[in-house]
Formats: sequence, C-alpha cells, structure tokens
Amino acid sequence: MDSVLDRPEPLSAVDPEARAIALAAQYHDADAQTLLRVALSQFKGGIALVSSFGAESAVLLHMVAEIDAATPVIFLDTGRLFAQTLLYRNELARRLGLTDLRTAHPRAALVAQEDPDRLLAYRDPDMCCWIRKVDPLDTALEPFAAWITGRKRHQAATRSSLLPFEAEAGKIKVNPLADWSAADVANYLTRHDLPPHPLVADGYPSIGCAPCTSRVASGEDARAGRWRGKSKVECGIHVQSPEKSGSGI
Repeated sequence: MDSVLDRPEPLSAVDPEARAIALAAQYHDADAQTLLRVALSQFKGGIALVSSFGAESAVLLHMVAEIDAATPVIFLDTGRLFAQTLLYRNELARRLGLTDLRTAHPRAALVAQEDPDRLLAYRDPDMCCWIRKVDPLDTALEPFAAWITGRKRHQAATRSSLLPFEAEAGKIKVNPLADWSAADVANYLTRHDLPPHPLVADGYPSIGCAPCTSRVASGEDARAGRWRGKSKVECGIHVQSPEKSGSGI
C-alpha cells in the first residue's frame, strides 16, 4: 500500500497528522539539511521558516538560504524587542541574501486595549505573549500548510520529545534541529563564519523580548534568563492559545 507521502492528492487533501507521522517515521534519522530539503520539497510554495533572529537563529537561516533564499521567513516584531535584535535581523538577512523576509506585528488596537501602559509583560506575561506573538503568528501563518522552527530537545522539558515533523492546529511543524546540542550550534556558527547576535557576548545566550529576558550567570542554564523567577518556559506559539484551548497559555 502506498504511504501518504506517495499519494497524488493535493496537499490540502492529506491529513496533516497522518502526513507528519509518515514523514517523522521515514526521516527519523536524517540530518538537518536533509530534513529541510525534504520539507521545502514536500511543501513547496506552502512552507515558511519562523525565526526570532535570536542567539541561534543564524544556523537555520543559513541552511535555508543555501537551499532556497526565496523561502518565506516570518519574523515577529513584538514591539518589545531589543534594538540589537532588529539590527541583527537586517544584517543577517542582507548577508544571507534572504529575499522574502516578512515581519508580523501585533494588532495595534489589541495592544492599545490590553497593554496601554506597556506593563502587561510584568502583570500577565502569558497574555502579553499571546497578544504580541501567538495572535500575529497565527495570522502570518494562515497561507501556509507547514512551518519550520528552531526548537531543540535539550532546551526545555516541554521540548524533550520533539519529533522532526509534528502536526498541530491543522499545520505541520518541522523541527530540523530537534536533536542538536548547544555545541552543535556553536560548531556550525563557527564553521560557516556566521555573525553572532550582539547580545550573546553581553551574557544573553537566549534572547526574547527585553522585559522578559535577563543576563545569564556562568553555570546557569542558557534559558535561565527567560521569564526569570516565573514558572513560564514557553512564549506560547508552540502551545495552544487561550482562544483555541480555553485554558490559557
């Protein structure tokens, strides 16, 4: 019997869950470049890379640029990012020759309603993330059947069982770096002479929005500076939103 990968049906006719399971089984031991080539081929015209242009983002951006620099790249400008991140985005996109960089913004009316004093990140970081990240990304991803993430299993307990292909909310998520270690990332950046995010040298090995990112001391986990002092470990774009789940993010 043919697998879902061999069927002639249009992409929209194939169940995302079945497709993700089949892809994950077939390419469970493939390297990152192979996974990317498969994903960009399987979902040609219907896939985007979502990038924070953070501390480790240059790896996937470089890999994608080498395969197809016209691949859509979605960047979430939350309005609370470090200025260095915006400058780094511009430098890296120019250096890699990315030709379809798309910047998604939160809805201005929603920000004005829920965060008029710009203190929501301190009062309710989950809702702040939903307004500034989850909601705009949902909109930006509407035209796509699949998207590429830079998540890795070692980053958090919530990511420990990552597969190279997953199905969520009717779309397929591709995780080419799921089994990469911090050393793998560092070696790739050095080997390809990729510029580091300027804040890495200043003690920020993991970089998000300015109000919720702090420096990390020697010996601390790389993500210890994200939402320091809170139980929160994910911004919400990789879990269901309040509107979808009814149970918060």
